[in-house]
Amino acid sequence: MTWTFTSDIEVYAGMAEPWLLRDPVRNTVPLTVLRAVRSGLWGDDVLLGRLERGGRIVATAIQTPPHALLLPDIPADTVLDLATDLIEKERAVPGVAGPLPLAEAFAASWWRPEAKRRAERLYRLDALVGPDPAPRGASRVAVADDLDLLVRWGEEFQAEAEAVGPVDLTPLVASRIARRELVVWEAGGRPVAFAGASSPIGGMSRVGPVYTPAEFRRKGYGTALSHAVSAKVLTEGAEDVLLFTDLSNPTSNSIYRAIGYRPVADYASITFA
Repeated sequence: MTWTFTSDIEVYAGMAEPWLLRDPVRNTVPLTVLRAVRSGLWGDDVLLGRLERGGRIVATAIQTPPHALLLPDIPADTVLDLATDLIEKERAVPGVAGPLPLAEAFAASWWRPEAKRRAERLYRLDALVGPDPAPRGASRVAVADDLDLLVRWGEEFQAEAEAVGPVDLTPLVASRIARRELVVWEAGGRPVAFAGASSPIGGMSRVGPVYTPAEFRRKGYGTALSHAVSAKVLTEGAEDVLLFTDLSNPTSNSIYRAIGYRPVADYASITFA
């Protein structure tokens, strides 16, 4: 089986998006990344891959440098061929991210050894429960005047999470503000935390990031914001509200369970040496 790679985003989207929408929960990240690529947030070096059998799509993959190769919920027997084809094309792949068994299978097939791994768990909202006790303050949708602050907080979030991201977060944050995807928590007349939730795609919305600067932590703002953005997208038509947690952080996992999130599946982000 040979994978096909293209740089034509609209051709790719026309074929890949319907396949991804068969399971918008497990394909949440590829769907939101594909929307970002179509809106022009990434350059011409985006890798867009698909695999067909009998004229029908059976698997897709996408990479937006400098991020890892992103695997949707694809058949396990397609992973080796994907790795082989990328090696033959001498494609630089700094890492792989996706459902745990698929990410591990790709890493085992890649020519560079694993250097670092981040274990994650996908959660889906069951029944939303309000924070108890509720912290002081209230949430509001972010506006253009929040741009500089949220770019700085976004950079701090990435640094703490050791996440690879765009050199300049400004276009990404600005686009999310324009789509009303970012929410700020204010207390005492000043912003103290922010969170995001993607606009629904196929009835699915994903919460993230959720960030509280160090000086405002342990006051319940992150929990309250997670509840606020979850409630917001439910009113906007989301049927499945999702989020990822870092399994090395038991505090965040317990917080999300407390407001109604339940585990779906384990994922991994693996960086190569």
